[in-house]
Formats: sequence, C-alpha cells, structure tokens
Amino acid sequence: MFIKAQNSFQNMTRYVAFLRGINVGGHNIIKKETLQNAFTSLGFTDVSTYKQSGNVIFETDLKDPEAIRKTIQEKLNQLVGGEIAVFVRTVAQLGELVKSNPFENQDTEGTSFLITFMSNKQTNFTLPTNIPKSTAEIIHLKAFEAYSVTRGHGDGGKPNPFIESTFKTQATTRNLNTIKEIFQAYNKGNK
Repeated sequence: MFIKAQNSFQNMTRYVAFLRGINVGGHNIIKKETLQNAFTSLGFTDVSTYKQSGNVIFETDLKDPEAIRKTIQEKLNQLVGGEIAVFVRTVAQLGELVKSNPFENQDTEGTSFLITFMSNKQTNFTLPTNIPKSTAEIIHLKAFEAYSVTRGHGDGGKPNPFIESTFKTQATTRNLNTIKEIFQAYNKGNK
C-alpha cells in the first residue's frame, strides 16, 4: 500500500518507527538499504536508521500516526513474510518523553532506564511492579508507554516480555539513552 504524500516540505513531520522483531536471532532479516527503500516506497522522505535497523526515522506530511503505523506494518510483514510490530512516535513526542523524566528520583548507579512502547493503552496497574526473577521493575505508566528500571544482571530484556504477557499487548523496548540520542540527532526545528 502506497500512502500518497503531498511532499509540501513546510508541513512535514519527522517520525520514528520503532520496530520489534527484525534482525534478531537470525529471524526477519532486513538489510538497512532494503528497509530504507521500503519506507521510501511508501512515500516517506529523509529516511534513515539509527544504531540498529529497528529505529527508522522519516518525514511525511501525513498526520495520522495510526494510519502510518498500519501502512508500515503491512509493508514490512510482506517483506519478511511474518509479523513485525511497529510503533510510531513523532520526534517531538520523544522530546516530551525525555523532558517528563519519570526516572529523576531513581538511583543511577548500575541502573538502566527503559521505555517500552505498547500497542494498547494502559492506565490501571499498581506501581511500582517488580518483574519476577529479576531486579527490573516498572515504575511508571503513561498511556502507551511503560517506564522500567533495571539494575544489572542482564535484566534489560526482562520488561518487554513481562509487559506483553501482563498487558496483552505488543511492545518494544528502548534504553532511555537511545531515545535521547534519537531526539537530539533528529530534532531539527522541533518537527
């Protein structure tokens, strides 16, 4: 499905698509160039990836993030012949996440701060919640994001499966540092 973009550069918004389930463990392999071409074929411009191909930055004059997400997901599912979960946020929204800083009262020694993007809105859950068999805990929920803290021991991968099974949602998790880096690198004019 091709989304017809008007390409009026004055109205372009910069988005980030966070992808779950590509280039992990030898499954759903998509080369960087193929991924960028897939996004370009959908009518998106200024397409690039950040750090790993699971973070795709692009611009469009389209304003409906859910329609954008569905279109990307359909394209990627066709490309790999499987299910790829896609989560779309504007770069400005990432700036708001960083600015809100729900981690400000947390000890930083040996700690990782994680943001999990979810497909379903979550509001009703007792916090903080310890993730079983780990040092990780969910400390904050905000609609479509969960904020977790891990304290070493290889627990960085624990929040995502716990959140998916507990909330019955698709999810993908990124370190707060990655979110900050994407925001700083791609926040041109606060689009």
